[in-house]
This record gives sequence, C-alpha cells and structure tokens, in this order.
Amino acid sequence: MNAGTKAAVTSGNLTVTAKWGGARGNDLTIVISENVDDEDLYDVRTLLNGDEVDSQTVANIAGLVSNDWVVFSGTGDLAASAGVPLVDGANGSATNQDYLDYLAAIEPQDFNTIALPSTDVTAKGAFVSFAKRLRDDEGKKIQVVLENYPSADYEGVISVKNGVILDDGTTLTAAQTTAWVAGATAGAAVNEALTYAAYDGAVDVATRYTNSQIIAALQAGEFFFTANNGRAVVEQDINSLTTFTPDKGKAFSKNRVIRVLDGINNDFVRIFSQFYIGKVSNNADGRNLLRAECVNYLTSLQNINAIQNFDSQTDISVAAGNDVDAVLIEADIQPVDSIEKIYMTITVQ
Repeated sequence: MNAGTKAAVTSGNLTVTAKWGGARGNDLTIVISENVDDEDLYDVRTLLNGDEVDSQTVANIAGLVSNDWVVFSGTGDLAASAGVPLVDGANGSATNQDYLDYLAAIEPQDFNTIALPSTDVTAKGAFVSFAKRLRDDEGKKIQVVLENYPSADYEGVISVKNGVILDDGTTLTAAQTTAWVAGATAGAAVNEALTYAAYDGAVDVATRYTNSQIIAALQAGEFFFTANNGRAVVEQDINSLTTFTPDKGKAFSKNRVIRVLDGINNDFVRIFSQFYIGKVSNNADGRNLLRAECVNYLTSLQNINAIQNFDSQTDISVAAGNDVDAVLIEADIQPVDSIEKIYMTITVQ
C-alpha cells in the first residue's frame, strides 16, 4: 500500500537492492559461485526463501541484469559467496489516503475479490462503500473481505472473525487471514462452496469457539475457521448479509449462491460485449440469436450443477426495449447450494 523500505546487501563490489519496498525483501538471498564449466564466469542466483527465482551466468558485475526481485549495482569483479541475505526491508505504515488511492487504481481493473488486511475502521468503511457502489451502481459484481466487520450486513462483504495457526507455529490474525479468504473466494468455481475447506498449511485456529458461540457467529454473518482433525477449516462459506427481505432472502448470504449470480452477471457482460453489442441487429432474428446464446450459457451452468430447474422454454425471454437499440432480457434462475446441514432421526426399536 506504500513504498516501504527496500531490503539491500553489499557483497564485495556488488550491491543488491530489492526491487520493491517491504519486509518481504528480507526473504531474498544472493548466492555467487564459480561456473563449473568456465572458471572466468560466475553463476549469480537469486533465492526467495531458499527457492531459486533467477539465475545468471556472467563475467563481472556489469553483465548482471536486474530481475523481477532485485536490482544489481556496482562495478568490477564478482566474489564467490555461499549466500548473503538482503536485510533492513520494512513495510512502513499505510495511511487511509493510501487505501483510497488503491481503490481508485483498482476500480478500472477486472477482479473478483479484494482483501483489506487491516483493522482500521475508517479503511474498512471505505471498502464497504466501494463494494456497494460497484455492485449496486456500476453493475460490477465484486466482493471485499474484511476482518470483524459484520455490521456491513451486505452480500458483497465477507467478515472474517478469527485467525489460524500455521504448521510452523506462526499465528495469523483475522486481518491477515483475509488474504487467504479473498484468494480462496476468487478461486472457487461457481458450483463450489468453501464450507469445510482447509486453510493451506494451518493446523489449528487462533481462537476456538464453543458450539453456542459458533451458532451466534453464523447468525451474525461472520466467516470463521474451526479446528478439525489437525486442520483449520471454514465453518460455513457465508457473507455478512443478515437482514433478509422478499427480494433478497437468506440464500443471498451464501457465497456459493453469490458466485453463481455474480458469475452470470459478469459472464453475460463479457458475452454481450464481445459478440452482440454493436454487431447484431435489434430485430427478431438478432434477438433470437441473443436468446439462444443466453440459453446455451444457462444450460451449461445447469450441467455443472451451478443452477437447477432451468426451463429454456419458460424461464427466459428476450424482448425489444423502449429504445430502438435496447433489448430487455428476463430470466428466472435458481442457484444450487451445497449440503451443509444434515439432520438425522433414529428410531430405536
């Protein structure tokens, strides 16, 4: 969110500086070794957490080319080194204006989900307003992931309640786990729920809840993790919507349902823009072509169990709009959700 401080190190005549500011630069190491085939050359490897991300074979410093991770500088000969880590990289502190600048920059881009790994209430409020404006006014169906903000009460906002403990002992806060939730949400298919999905590399949750606390949190629209056989799993894939209306019922609180509805919106925008707008005549033949396209798409969703009970004869209509260049499409859609509650009655005889 801000420039931060770039990690750097000097080894002999060579200075290596992280390309970007932030503490992540401290995970970089430079290894310099003599080339096994030519003693006049050196292999210069860039490692990130021990994994090679770049390798160059050069005669001297002048031959080095900056890569995606570091910038090389200096003059003269190279000296062999078993590994010199970059140091003193720091994240710095993001201001609310940094977040506003980020939202302004990201708005024209195509994306599904964004996370705010911050506890700042003002910043969280800005992200909620951003999601509502894009979803309701701009027709851009995105979701934002925040920590402990169930008061958003909105299907476009996922509120993460707790963090997790990783297998190396690291404890992540709810704010930090928003990044995983955003990635998992964006990566989930329209016919997939994240309920009981395991957090990668997590062995426990940072805060455990009793059964009554779990029920209360779900009713409050909170997304959280529970411990399950040495894993941290998503208790239920829900968003923060808890105020239900005849037009927006309880199903809208389920993220699998939202993914279906948002996917339909975004895919139709893409299909219409690429193949129909400005390209097909607004007459009976043109509208029939458009209707057939819509039917094919919705049928494909039904075939993968994203929607159900779709009848191509009765559940979609494509008619001329009020303006000469307008078309009105009306469709009845029933998204499919996952089995998440199992009740069992046993009669003992």
